[in-house]
Amino acid sequence: MSEQTWVTDNIPYLEVPTIAVDIERQVGAKGVHYLKSKIALGQHPVKTTERLQYWAHTTPNAIFLAQRADGGDWRTLTYVEAWQKIQAIAQYLLDTVTSKDRPIALFSGNSIEHGLLAMAAMHIGIPYAPISPAYSLKSDSFDKLKHCLDILDPQLIFVQDGNAYKKALDGIASNTRNSRLVFVENGMRDSDRFEDIVKTKPTLNVAEAHDKIGRDTLAKVLFTSGSTGLPKGVMNTHGNLTANWQQITQTFPFVQNGALQLMDWLPWNHTFGSNHNFGLVMYNGGSLYIDEGSPTPKGILQSIRNLKEFAPTVYFNVPKGFEELIPFLNADEALRQTFFSRLKMLFYAGASISQKVWDELERLSIQTTGKRILISSGFGMTESSPSAMFCTAYDSKAGFLGVPVPGLEMKLVPMGNRWEARFKGPNITPGYWKNEVATTHAFDREGFYKTSEALKFIDERDPNLGMRYDGRIAEDFKLSTGTWVNVGNLRKNIIAEGNGLVKDVVITGHDKDFVGAVLFLNVGYCSDFLGSGLPITLSEVANSLPIRDYLQRIVDTLAQKSTGSSTKIKRALIADFELSPEQGEITEKGSINQYAFLKHRSSLVAKLYGHNLEPGILETNY
Repeated sequence: MSEQTWVTDNIPYLEVPTIAVDIERQVGAKGVHYLKSKIALGQHPVKTTERLQYWAHTTPNAIFLAQRADGGDWRTLTYVEAWQKIQAIAQYLLDTVTSKDRPIALFSGNSIEHGLLAMAAMHIGIPYAPISPAYSLKSDSFDKLKHCLDILDPQLIFVQDGNAYKKALDGIASNTRNSRLVFVENGMRDSDRFEDIVKTKPTLNVAEAHDKIGRDTLAKVLFTSGSTGLPKGVMNTHGNLTANWQQITQTFPFVQNGALQLMDWLPWNHTFGSNHNFGLVMYNGGSLYIDEGSPTPKGILQSIRNLKEFAPTVYFNVPKGFEELIPFLNADEALRQTFFSRLKMLFYAGASISQKVWDELERLSIQTTGKRILISSGFGMTESSPSAMFCTAYDSKAGFLGVPVPGLEMKLVPMGNRWEARFKGPNITPGYWKNEVATTHAFDREGFYKTSEALKFIDERDPNLGMRYDGRIAEDFKLSTGTWVNVGNLRKNIIAEGNGLVKDVVITGHDKDFVGAVLFLNVGYCSDFLGSGLPITLSEVANSLPIRDYLQRIVDTLAQKSTGSSTKIKRALIADFELSPEQGEITEKGSINQYAFLKHRSSLVAKLYGHNLEPGILETNY
């Protein structure tokens, strides 16, 4: 153990209450394991907006949502204001939306108006579907947008800004001819204005519609990212959502009674930002300040501005977001002091985090507060609304996922030397909107949802220690020899060996003789590595001899540790280009879509497998 690790291990944690871990395991036929918490799921509401009504009466003047007005001062919405507005909007929806089989579609990023309309729809049992802004704003063909609208057939479409979405609206005119339009700003003719619909006078019909909602009433449709095809509409019922909010709250009870104060950018068309963060704030009477930044070199500047003004009590982000944040925390003591002043937990999801980033976050916490902070993660998906597992152990490491939440049963099915995770419980989706084939294939004979994700025990002898991620089974492939390649493990190993230099990896080799890799480097780390401290381009990174020599040593080291062709990266090339959001190569969460990359960069990948070694390609001889 290194001296630095020893010093860190003796520094105390800022302790916060978390759920006890008490897992029951049964082993069935063919080595299948069944795991569930012995702690029962607590009582919770049936309807998603019940807690909103509670907080509107209990803490009416507490801030629920906040958003900068045109980039200036904060515009706030209290709980009682939100409650009054959704009554009016709900009445408008009852007057205009006559079919619950035609969900409301939302063309909007995160906004107060988006949140109000979503809550109003759920309040009266009308399902809604937030559509990824990228389908409208970063596409020319609008194929995914048209696909979503074709299966939704929305009776009403909410548009935040008519100018921003004009090109998309023109491109999908034939898909929306039977849809009513509502605009917040820059509306079109024959459309309704949001400022008018919030003045609708509510009637008793609103309460009557609310009373008819049950656990199985559909609340929303969230579309998957479409990594391996067109997006599927995941159905989340009221019972799914309220059960999961209770599961999360039981796991982290320190978020209760208004204690959850968030500054958050995560998009509401995804389950992390929407179901988890937005929903958890509403459920517990907290505050959500909308961060209009993002985990990009430009977007992080807006996030930093916001974090200088507002100290979160919990900070949720994807690994890419933490990577972008760390240099600013290192450089700005005032920012660091504000950021950690009320912070109880750092939580990452959406992708795997590197141990180096974890260690940097822990070091910053110690430097600022004198204590280590709980860094947590879990395992989930849109289909589990989203949380299925959480890690609450203080002494965990990057990649630890924890154990199942109360009320949820996990089934581990042997898949070679790995386990596929499957789940059954009150937070699991009933299926996919208007897609019976996908719904049927998603569940096994015992009713467990099949994730196609692999997990493995920290220690199979003790399930209380939890699980770690072991790759996506659907990403794995066979070499020409018929040997399976575990993509997740290879990716994790090369990122770890890169010690911060390697940001992400695409693994190649389907039906080929050997495994290859396309390496995406962290430009900031590369600049530090070269000792220049100056801005550096991707081309300069890819052609830097010191960086190439360092990566060659990494490839050689991993090859020496490999156990055969399926665990050895024989050739690698350094990406000197940005990923394309238009081609779907990078998700809104900042992670690489391997399927889309391999499809659109086939000529690049082919260079790894040429008969002669092309210039710029790294090859190991081990």
